[in-house]
Amino acid sequence: MEFIDVITERYSVRGYLDKEVEKEKLEYVLKAATMAPTGVNAQPFKVYVIDTKKHKEALSKIYGAKWFVEAPYVLCVVAIIDQAWTRPWDKKNIADIDATIVMDHMILAAQDVGLGTCYIGAFKKQEAHRFLDLEENEEAVLFTPLGYPNAEPRDTPRKELDEFVVYID
Repeated sequence: MEFIDVITERYSVRGYLDKEVEKEKLEYVLKAATMAPTGVNAQPFKVYVIDTKKHKEALSKIYGAKWFVEAPYVLCVVAIIDQAWTRPWDKKNIADIDATIVMDHMILAAQDVGLGTCYIGAFKKQEAHRFLDLEENEEAVLFTPLGYPNAEPRDTPRKELDEFVVYID
């Protein structure tokens, strides 16, 4: 698939088939995480691959939408705060940025092999941290279901370039 097709056809899937994801496709998606650029290439993240059928109740406490637990897997990107690069001039730790780039790579890889995803940032953080048994220096940043779509895309209008691009000459 051409890259422009991957980003054009990708949408937030809010319904999944009860169909297993092939191991090769899962590994392809996970390999994309390793290719994600991170500050000073620190790779300060973990990716949790959660079997939805085994953990449906716990996942439903993290994010309550019914479709969230329909896919065979839910992925979570966890930032490792103390391993991430911090800008020395303003002390901004970029662990959350790194983790977001990782999730984006996985989501685009999933689209490339016909799998559906949906960025989930509106989850219950304490429930997520308890379920994943995270350390103090770790933070769940994003979740996504991973599976075969069983829902059509919603109309998502996009801004025109002149509405957000600013050229500085």
